[in-house]
Amino acid sequence: MTSKQNIDVLLINPGSRSAVYQELGDSISAIEPPSLAGLFATYLRNKGLSVAIVDAPAGNLSPQSAAQEVRENYNPTLIVMVVYGFQPSASTQNMPAAGETCRALKAINPEYKIMMTGTHPAALPERTLREEAIDFVCDREGPETILLTTRALKSARPVFDAIPSLWYRQEGLIVSNPPGPLMDDLDAEMPGVAWDLLPMDKYRAHNWHAFDNIHARQPYVSIHTSLGCPYKCSFCCINAPFGKSSYRMWSPDTVIREIDVLVSKYGVRNVKFVDEMFVLNRDHVLGICDRIIERGYDLNIWAYARVDTVKDEFLEKLRRAGFRWLALGIESGSKHVRDGVEKGRFGTAQILEVVRKIQDAGIYVIGNYIFGLPDDTHESMRETLDLAIEANCEFANFYSAMAYPGSALYRLAIEKGWELPKSWIGYSQHSYETLPLRTETLGAAEVLKFRDEAFTRYFTNPRYLDLVQRKFGPDVVQHVRDMTKIKLKRELYS
Repeated sequence: MTSKQNIDVLLINPGSRSAVYQELGDSISAIEPPSLAGLFATYLRNKGLSVAIVDAPAGNLSPQSAAQEVRENYNPTLIVMVVYGFQPSASTQNMPAAGETCRALKAINPEYKIMMTGTHPAALPERTLREEAIDFVCDREGPETILLTTRALKSARPVFDAIPSLWYRQEGLIVSNPPGPLMDDLDAEMPGVAWDLLPMDKYRAHNWHAFDNIHARQPYVSIHTSLGCPYKCSFCCINAPFGKSSYRMWSPDTVIREIDVLVSKYGVRNVKFVDEMFVLNRDHVLGICDRIIERGYDLNIWAYARVDTVKDEFLEKLRRAGFRWLALGIESGSKHVRDGVEKGRFGTAQILEVVRKIQDAGIYVIGNYIFGLPDDTHESMRETLDLAIEANCEFANFYSAMAYPGSALYRLAIEKGWELPKSWIGYSQHSYETLPLRTETLGAAEVLKFRDEAFTRYFTNPRYLDLVQRKFGPDVVQHVRDMTKIKLKRELYS
């Protein structure tokens, strides 16, 4: 029997592929590395702490199995449940697995000290501490709060009242400390992910990301080149852990050093830039592109962009650097609906022009669309679907609007008394229990049914399948057909 490892901080990435994605979790969805947990590990190591990571989704571990892994292998000073999502608003859907893992850990050893950090805990810190089997919540970025809490726990007489952004119990009462400043030198403090702590052979790209080679979805990584977002879309909760004026970037030199390691040591080709908005700052974008081009790497990268941030001067460099996909937040076919959620001052003609411009540069487009935004009607949702079909992007994501904790839509739903999911898994777009936001004129079931039917209509459209055949070949056409045969079960209208 192996001896347990005494470590300062054990970071756990919680999650359940089956609960979040149903059958799509078996072979369609990505299995993403917990890049923020990996960044935190680098920060903590640089401060002299010992760190380990347990990645539950990668190991397909149940909450009980994840807790058993901790019991058998580690003696941690502090366990940190890192509850982030792998798209900006997907933290809440991981809360059921996170909470169950904490309860299993406390059942094994009530003396375990557990902290939650991430988008959802930052949005609802008091409620999270009150409802979950944990000792601490961090309501901001995380690394410094984790560091100082660990140091306090290792001291003879732990004192927590000077630790920024920390929620905890004192004499039976929940108390909190003021937030501290955000990290301002990412290059020095967190220069990359601690990849050596992660099971690198377990991760796989999204199915569409590998349409050029559908049988080569591994190895795969997702990395940050920035934190935060300068935009304030009302449906997004990305800035809950960061606050206002939170957008910060790693330098191109730091980013290329990380890519060097991923290529040379792990043989990575499939890369996601997980930044909420990568195609934005000229010097940042072109600086990273130039360095990748200089190396001559053959990469398959995707990143997020906005219709109003894609500049002509970016496209040639992006393509040469290996950016094969750009994800565009189109959201709605109705300018009125887009204006209502502060999603840019552009119209349908500009959207289509930008989509074609990207495609003409040899880069594929994944269009992101949302049904059920507050001003949506049946007519405006049809406009959105019509726009998606006309744009005919190489892939499309269809979402129902969700009132994610930390977003303006959550505050709107509370204000109007609109029904919210009864459990956190109901915030997963693909779960059985999902409950999207109603609109001023439509019920949640109407929105969800429209979304699910729109998905089938788009991916069975002969014009779309002709595009896939022409660009990617018959194997991908068959893959798309197989994908559309997977029907999500829905409690709301089944």
